Amino acid sequence: MLREVAGLGFEWVELSHGIRVSLVPGVLKAIAAGVIKVSSVHNFCPLPTGYTSPAPNIYMPSVCDHREHSQWLRHTKRTLDFAKQVGARVMVLHLGAVGFFWFSPLGKYRNYLRDKGEAFSAEAPEYIALRDKTMARIRKRMPRQWAQVKASLEEILPYAEERGIRLGLENRERIEELPLDDGFGELLAGLTKQGVAGYWHDTGHAQLKQRAGLANHEQQLTQNAAQLLGFHLHDIDTFGRDHQPLGSGTIDFTMVSRFFRPEQVFVLEYGPKVTADEVLASRRRLEALLPG
Repeated sequence: MLREVAGLGFEWVELSHGIRVSLVPGVLKAIAAGVIKVSSVHNFCPLPTGYTSPAPNIYMPSVCDHREHSQWLRHTKRTLDFAKQVGARVMVLHLGAVGFFWFSPLGKYRNYLRDKGEAFSAEAPEYIALRDKTMARIRKRMPRQWAQVKASLEEILPYAEERGIRLGLENRERIEELPLDDGFGELLAGLTKQGVAGYWHDTGHAQLKQRAGLANHEQQLTQNAAQLLGFHLHDIDTFGRDHQPLGSGTIDFTMVSRFFRPEQVFVLEYGPKVTADEVLASRRRLEALLPG
């Protein structure tokens, strides 16, 4: 796997949340042999035993149930240990979501987006009413789970600091996922250990939020630029499908590149349907935008 990536001309790789335990010996062997270097890992990596496909949200730091929280803490620490072992400097992580036990507004909202497809408009009056009603329910439900996110981060900050790993808190694409897009500044400023955690920007997620009228992509970057550790870079098409090659969709990467800094981590994040030629074309587009 890693030889294939290196064969495309890449020197660095992110190990994501689809790495099975069975792949770890080969990963370590490739790193020891100098095949490739690891820039970042994505929680949970390697996958917990019994999981064989990407599963970054099987345990969430927003959940108040102590059994799930203990599993989240255990596997997050395990990922931090692995990050140190492979020489990564950032661990990217998700921060959970606002959950509903009864009378969730999320099904109706998601069904609307699915049914509209390419014809979706964030300016349609019926959509605006649905969006605002859904957001009001989320914000009303959020306080306890938001407090749990902050407490969970405080638990792992010392562990990450001891291992020299920074935490990249990723912006998310779904309406109920945390932090809500105006919440990163408050979250990062309120942490007791400053400089360990920072903001991780996913271009596809930000564009999906902009498409849904929930956030402004450029404003999201502007607000979090001072804390920006790195990027997941991929495009979205007119149907709202993400993980597309750079330049093939609707994202203004010239705008995004104004926030690039040499010390950041840049990850081309694609699914298996993207061809090697498309990956290489995306790399060339990215290289043309990178700071000198």
